[in-house]
Amino acid sequence: MSTVEFEEKSVEEAIELACRHLKLPRESLEIEIVSKGSSGIFGIVGTRKAKIRVTTKVPPAGMAAEKSKEVLDEILKHVDLPMVVEAEAREGYCYLNIISNGSGLLIGKRGKTLNALQFLVSKIVSRQTGESVSLVVDTENYRSKREESLQALARQLCEKVKKSHRSVTTGPMSAQDRRVIHLVLKDDHEVRTKSKGEGNLRRVIIYPVRKGKEPRKPEEKQEPTE
Repeated sequence: MSTVEFEEKSVEEAIELACRHLKLPRESLEIEIVSKGSSGIFGIVGTRKAKIRVTTKVPPAGMAAEKSKEVLDEILKHVDLPMVVEAEAREGYCYLNIISNGSGLLIGKRGKTLNALQFLVSKIVSRQTGESVSLVVDTENYRSKREESLQALARQLCEKVKKSHRSVTTGPMSAQDRRVIHLVLKDDHEVRTKSKGEGNLRRVIIYPVRKGKEPRKPEEKQEPTE
């Protein structure tokens, strides 16, 4: 947890400054009064500002989650739908869940709108905090449903490759979706996977492993951390 010092004319004003600067409520801060300040003689000579030392009670991931929620709330103000954003810090990630009756609009085709929101919020918060933010934006459990669908697709394509002994290529996928395919098949020694293409046209190719050859070649390692 970070500690920052603030100065103002009075202790209360210094606390208000800290809350504005850190974008956190007073109850989320541990406040130590370093100096109460002095008004000096006639409020002119010998004046000293009050100084406080502030430590955030919220862990870094929790702070990022709160900041991410603020940014997403601001973006969604421009969408004419009733929405509520829930924020949670979990395993080093910031999870933002959008509750709305217009989830289809927010998800978009194959999650493109949701991915765009996630990318935008992550960039804004990273710039504000100066640190990289691991962020997931979800609605109506779309992420888990999408992952289950991709896992089933990976196994289906894997069986097709094993039966035909020919490679199979998926359609264009995001890095997040490609990672699911790689992870599902990484321990199957009869196939190997590799991403190919550029930008939004990047796909996953599933190859059969020929008999008598090593199941994994160093130059063709899978990419589970893509």
